[in-house]
Amino acid sequence: MRLVCPAGSPPAFKAAIDAGADAVYVGFRDETNARAFPGLNFSENDLHAAVAYAHARNRELYIALNTYPTPTRIGQWRKAVDRAAALGADAIIAADPALLDYAASAHPRLARHLSVQGSATTHVALRWYRERFDIARAVLPRVLSVEQVERVCAANVVPIEVFAFGSLCIMVEGRCQLSSFVTGASPNRHGVCSPARSVRWQEHADGSRSVRLDGVLIDRFNPGEPAGYPTVCKGRFEVGESIFHALEEPTSLNTLDLLPRLARAGVCALKIEGRQRGAAYVGAVARVWRQALDAFAATPEGYTAQAQWHATLASQSEGRQTTLGAYHRGWQ
Repeated sequence: MRLVCPAGSPPAFKAAIDAGADAVYVGFRDETNARAFPGLNFSENDLHAAVAYAHARNRELYIALNTYPTPTRIGQWRKAVDRAAALGADAIIAADPALLDYAASAHPRLARHLSVQGSATTHVALRWYRERFDIARAVLPRVLSVEQVERVCAANVVPIEVFAFGSLCIMVEGRCQLSSFVTGASPNRHGVCSPARSVRWQEHADGSRSVRLDGVLIDRFNPGEPAGYPTVCKGRFEVGESIFHALEEPTSLNTLDLLPRLARAGVCALKIEGRQRGAAYVGAVARVWRQALDAFAATPEGYTAQAQWHATLASQSEGRQTTLGAYHRGWQ
């Protein structure tokens, strides 16, 4: 299985490659990617250097074009495909069928990966994308149980990539409207969930902090309590007589213990979430997963996730806690 790591900056890209990533996915500095935060992503010069750095080490660079263009701006997304091809990227990661269609016709030699934002959860959907756009790989949404992943892989329609570690999205990717409902902007169309311009922090006399999105109270943190980036799905809300994480607690997916089962299923690549995170996060997480994949390759039957690997990943996780997420939900 190949290790696919995130990078939101040149230092993070170098950290991923040096720590053992087989491929790194990045984005342009615009709304064509779902991490269009200020200060993130790559200039044209950055990308030329990154492609050269990766290819000199026999690694790959993917460009995420995983948002949905509006009718009046489809040209910008098409130009992004042209830019990716001209840069020598090894693949684009796209969700919009019109964009996949353009890429297939205009740049047939540029590999097309179906983004998690495409929300394809069945082998039937994957076959449709393969037959029409000749996708080379598909990233499954993070809402499938491991049994469902196994069934999709067994159909052998297209190579499958799954998320292995990082912050969770509790919705089927590509279908969530929570950020749009509160702020008017979403990762699906504008490349950002809870845009920074909408975030307002307030310090209180007792040392606590509260955070709002466009005036809507999302959470309040006690003095010294760790505070993550505010999103609607992971806020705390008053429900009846209680205040709690009504939708999802801040936590990170960690599938180290599932590695043998995912390998047996036929998963071709493991993806790390976190283009919004820094070089230290990327390097630490990539290093753990490189060690785990190498250990599994050496002795598949004797593989056991080491305690120090779990400890390192827990230290980098959202909310300092990890979960198997939907993978272990038998009710699915």
